[in-house]
Amino acid sequence: MTEIASDRARETGLALDCPYRFILWLVPAVNRFPRAHKFLLGDRIQSTAMDVLEALIEATYTRRRDAPPAHANLGIEKLRFLFRLAYGLRCLDSRRYEYAARSLDETGHRIGAWRKAHQSHEGG
Repeated sequence: MTEIASDRARETGLALDCPYRFILWLVPAVNRFPRAHKFLLGDRIQSTAMDVLEALIEATYTRRRDAPPAHANLGIEKLRFLFRLAYGLRCLDSRRYEYAARSLDETGHRIGAWRKAHQSHEGG
């Protein structure tokens, strides 16, 4: 059983690494938000990012592999809108907004590649 879990961890390692690194960046970035937006918008962004990470962990260690990555993709889309809102409200400068957008794109691409590899592995 540990070997199977280890194989799954290797398969999704890159997909898990992106949101993990993103959250490490995100927490201090949200702490810089203006007080008026830190607790509503900032908390929503952080909890959505954690949901994405948790969905990918679930996909790694359970047999149910379609729903968690789909949930993670939905979370990434939500984060895109939340960051656009944060930028519009001037909670983020353009450099931080660009970093967030690139990180979310990278995570999305890796989840997509992981899902595609998993589907071809199951089908073939």
